[in-house]
Amino acid sequence: MSKAVESAGNGAAGVRRLFAGAPVLCDGAMGTMLYARGVFINRCYDELNLSQPEMVRGVHTEYLQAGAEVIETNTFGANAFRLEHYGLGDKVREINLAGARLARECVNQIREKQAVDAFVAGAIGPLGVRLEPLGKIGLEEARVAFAEQITALVEGGAGVGVDLLSVETMTSLVEAEQAVAAARMVAPEVPVIVMVTVDEEGNCLDGASAETAAQRLAATGADAIGCNCSAGPATVLSVIERMRPVTTLPLVAMPNAGIPRAVEGRTIYLTSPEYMASFTRKLVKAGATLVGGCCGTTPSYTRAMKSALRAMDAMETGAQVMERRAESPSAPKVAPPPLAQRSKIGSMVAAGEFVSMVEIVPPKGIDCSKEIAGAAELHRLGVDAINVPDSPRASARMSAQSLCVQIQQHVGIETILHYTCRDRNVLSIQSDLLGASSIGLKNVLCLTGDPPKLGNYPDATAVFDVDAIGLVNIVRNLNCGLDIGKNSIGESTGFTISVAANPGVPDIDQEVRRFAYKVEAGAEFAITQPVFDLRVLEEFLRRIESFRIPVIAGIWPLTSLRNAEFMKNDLRVSMPDEIMARMAKMTSPEAARAEGVRIAQEMLAEARPMVQGVQVSAPFGKYVAAAQVLGMAESVSA
Repeated sequence: MSKAVESAGNGAAGVRRLFAGAPVLCDGAMGTMLYARGVFINRCYDELNLSQPEMVRGVHTEYLQAGAEVIETNTFGANAFRLEHYGLGDKVREINLAGARLARECVNQIREKQAVDAFVAGAIGPLGVRLEPLGKIGLEEARVAFAEQITALVEGGAGVGVDLLSVETMTSLVEAEQAVAAARMVAPEVPVIVMVTVDEEGNCLDGASAETAAQRLAATGADAIGCNCSAGPATVLSVIERMRPVTTLPLVAMPNAGIPRAVEGRTIYLTSPEYMASFTRKLVKAGATLVGGCCGTTPSYTRAMKSALRAMDAMETGAQVMERRAESPSAPKVAPPPLAQRSKIGSMVAAGEFVSMVEIVPPKGIDCSKEIAGAAELHRLGVDAINVPDSPRASARMSAQSLCVQIQQHVGIETILHYTCRDRNVLSIQSDLLGASSIGLKNVLCLTGDPPKLGNYPDATAVFDVDAIGLVNIVRNLNCGLDIGKNSIGESTGFTISVAANPGVPDIDQEVRRFAYKVEAGAEFAITQPVFDLRVLEEFLRRIESFRIPVIAGIWPLTSLRNAEFMKNDLRVSMPDEIMARMAKMTSPEAARAEGVRIAQEMLAEARPMVQGVQVSAPFGKYVAAAQVLGMAESVSA
């Protein structure tokens, strides 16, 4: 431990504790929270310390109430170069002083009201300019700019300025070195943590490896080093694992909530709080001392991470008590039934049998007689289960749960309930799933869901409290007899858990990563999006070999050239030119439908050795086409 830590002014013993080995929880994103409060992205967020201090104070308070032990000042971009873009280059001292004061007031308040200790870290981000030799800004100029910001953050000394400095999201080791040098020059008594951001391979954006970064940052005299922002928790975990063997310094990990996605015109991070909490445990086990969140994280993530840390502490300090509890008849956690006993589909998947499913879309009205009749005929022909989508393409239809129940009651065939996160918060999700289990629905396909902008009601509000990964976590907990708050619900819900996969998505690396997360969360089999290119399916299966679960291939019998064009251009499904050419040759609707069935039959025959089942869609309610693809009938009335 450095002398800076040992002699830190404000709450020296407490500040030393931050680096002493026990896990410490830091806050999450400031910008995400301010944006959610309606601040336009083109505003200078640091200036809000002056113009809207109550808003900033409110964010700090929320994080402290969620359990954060360290909060960062709203000063990430409060250096002369970045502020100059907004005409605020002369307000560096004023903005940083205000940022430190606001955070300090919130920490003092929670200390007085709740008698808990918390600390203030001065946030210092990159200068936003290139340094020599790649840019025009010299190293000395960079140090001066950092020193100006740091001087303001620590002004006033113990109890007034910040307790420590957080140099973060550094894309260049050279720039990080200048920031730490400035801190040691201006405030040698204040502890400094410094974090780099990395690419998807875990390397710094200037090309340096994680190992090199750890060694160079340690050489600067930093008190703790680590990684923040980046592609998400999995990437940051890999960096911590690579840094740990080459340094004895405390490590810091503050990942983004995954990779952002555009939903409803907004940038949304879909990694769930539960998923982040699971990685909090992994980060600590890998050697991280300080953990927190970056872009996309909110107090809900902090709360989940706090629970994860408490659970770890409980396991370490009370293992014997926990063991006795586990043996008790009233233990909150129960063992879910074996997969083979949960449902017919679960039994077939567990036994390695080939599964046949047909998708039946709910009607737009209240009359589902056609759908029930179609399910009955498919059941008679030998189809194993009916898949029921949840308002596909964000359309308003009969609830999937209602149609599933009616099909099971009237037909007797098992159903798979598609369940999306789009329309429900975590409370509604839990209520729906408990209800589904109680009425005999035992198969759930966990989906994030299409955003409303894709449907007929683009102004409808989306929820997305969690994504598909978080939903799998929730269902797995319910299967273990635990609700979202880890309280006992008594018996296991006994769901067979499935997830979606899209082998033909343009960003296949991201798809494979998310699929791995779904498997880790508890997925037991997967159903793919429609496959028209076997090379794409083969490559996907090769990429997931190390974490493979049974895969059901999606097959879609095309009905026309226009249908093929829609699949290719609107849904971004990989569609070979050969198939487009075959559909283009058809001269009548009947011929086009017949050719679509032939293509689907060929796809099924080629895919069969590679997968454990098939889901056939029935486009426009044409159940005859689905039956023909499966080879169960030449003609069937629907």
